Amino acid sequence: MIEQLPSNLDASADPPTLFDGTTRLYVSYICPYAQRTWITRNYKGLQEKIKLVPINLQNRPTWYKEKVYPGNKVPALEHNNEVKGESLDLIQYIDENFEGPKLLPKDPIKQEFATELLSYSDTLNKVNFSAITSKGDARNEIGAAYDKLEEALAKFDGPFFLGEFSLVDIAYAPFVVERFKPLFSGIKNYDITKGRPKLTKWIEELNKIDAYTATKRDPKEILGGIKKRFGIE
Repeated sequence: MIEQLPSNLDASADPPTLFDGTTRLYVSYICPYAQRTWITRNYKGLQEKIKLVPINLQNRPTWYKEKVYPGNKVPALEHNNEVKGESLDLIQYIDENFEGPKLLPKDPIKQEFATELLSYSDTLNKVNFSAITSKGDARNEIGAAYDKLEEALAKFDGPFFLGEFSLVDIAYAPFVVERFKPLFSGIKNYDITKGRPKLTKWIEELNKIDAYTATKRDPKEILGGIKKRFGIE
């Protein structure tokens, strides 16, 4: 059954009744960091346990910063009378503190590799965002980063980074699949999957996972927002 998504809350919206026992995940539908937590919630089957509260980031309510999350960013999770932030921390928190399929394996070797890759995700994002407005050749600027992903995807059997679907795939998917791949193809004429069969297969398999595809938005909306942010015609 397709989840009926609530409407964005803007500056005119009243706040929810905070700390009333409801677990709330504050997101923006077009924010890739928030999307990580949204995918995690979906995969663990927590649609009834964790309520989505979408915030309009262009016209956000003042109460969000004042009463919910002083950082004034998304995602944020209201749970057990506390509000926590930071997407990589939250996906691990949701996995550890809620029922549903575990998204990190017990194998210590895989856990160590997961820690390494989760940490690297921020580096990958910085390299890509820097290259978006650079005048340099994309292959030279981001090629090594995607070679690293291709190598990582070859470490274990299976199409995903740890073999089976995990928090690592969730951390990378919103950025690589929906933003960097189409963006570099469109503005730099560089296909990040060319010559990288593992990465190609990874993207194909991700798009078969309902928990992920349910969070995907209109590509034109996403890419239009990025182009506007970076002043790209």
